[in-house]
Amino acid sequence: MTEDVPSFAHAYLEEQGNGRLGQEEKLLRSELERLGIPVTLYTAKRMQRRQLPLDGTSFVAGDMVAMHGAMRQLGIEHPVPNDYPECLRAYLRRKVWTSTLAAVERGVYEGDGEPVFAKPAERRKSFTGRVFASPNDLYVIGGTSRRESVWCSEVVEWATEYRVYVAGEAILAMDWYAGEPWMKLDRAVVESAVADYRRSGTAPAAYGIDFGVLGSGETALIEANDGYALGAYQIDAASYAAVVFTRWRELLGTAVKKAEV
Repeated sequence: MTEDVPSFAHAYLEEQGNGRLGQEEKLLRSELERLGIPVTLYTAKRMQRRQLPLDGTSFVAGDMVAMHGAMRQLGIEHPVPNDYPECLRAYLRRKVWTSTLAAVERGVYEGDGEPVFAKPAERRKSFTGRVFASPNDLYVIGGTSRRESVWCSEVVEWATEYRVYVAGEAILAMDWYAGEPWMKLDRAVVESAVADYRRSGTAPAAYGIDFGVLGSGETALIEANDGYALGAYQIDAASYAAVVFTRWRELLGTAVKKAEV
């Protein structure tokens, strides 16, 4: 990978208290320090109170809540989640649709269909996605509004699951995270999906995209993940930073354009 030194004057990394960093922030700090970019640690409270001097030369990393706080301060519109890009529907190898939490709950109580996997479509923190097969599974939704929009999919068997890290058209890493570690993805399928996503014009500049192998042996798309708040598995610091730096630069560019209008 050719090194692309980011044009950041200062970096802000979220800490978990007493200077403790998550795995992602540890990787980023390692690379930022190697590049000679000053790093300041911040807490969620400081971000909420807008106590950080953020500008168009600032790099920011943290969880989804912290990142959305930074975006609000910088005038960046929150990217709309796009877990199942339209251009990649052929790679899903299963039925996926949108619904409401009320419809999922009703279907479970009435027992009028097969178990279904459901997760929030917009408000990611409202509940954790899972398979809903009986009323006993409904405890996870608690007091979440039943008008909440959700993604639903047929329940399938994943033999193995990987996260693929992409910057531009380049696949920088393919990290196993669940299932059988010895089982490999069909790389040709992954490369085809990455190329199709790029050609569609809807792909972020950098992102993670999860693929798995179904019980049938087919390599299938699990979901796409934006690159600005992306979990890290076995990926090395330089490659992970390349993904997050690239996506954050793209988002900063939207703030600059917005200010110029």
